[in-house]
Amino acid sequence: MNLSKKKKLAMRTLNVGSSRIVFLESRLDEIKEAITKQDIKELVKNGAILIKEGKGRRKASKNGKSRSMGNIRKKKRNRKRNYIILTRNLRNYSRGLESEGKISGEKLSEIMKKIRNKDFRNKSQVKEYLAGVKK
Repeated sequence: MNLSKKKKLAMRTLNVGSSRIVFLESRLDEIKEAITKQDIKELVKNGAILIKEGKGRRKASKNGKSRSMGNIRKKKRNRKRNYIILTRNLRNYSRGLESEGKISGEKLSEIMKKIRNKDFRNKSQVKEYLAGVKK
């Protein structure tokens, strides 16, 4: 007895795959007479058609799960981008001062080391440092 059409109807009605639908051998004649979705639903309620449990892993519950360090990306990228922009600006400014003759080469290398160590947060701090050194 070919019940593939009935199985497809049950798949559409119950929203499950074909491997999860099981017809009881003893009640195949009832299943064969089912025509509508309502008939299929009644057969499921009566136990003529069984639905197997789905296979595969279950999704872990989100409760109590904190974000691990490997998933935090955006903040680090922004921090690095800001560091690069600041460093380039400060280095260009200090090189310009050296080319104008306002600071010596030794002073330039000292400032470059301080820029690399993030001692300056902006250009005005570099200016203050140079003003303090000249006094």
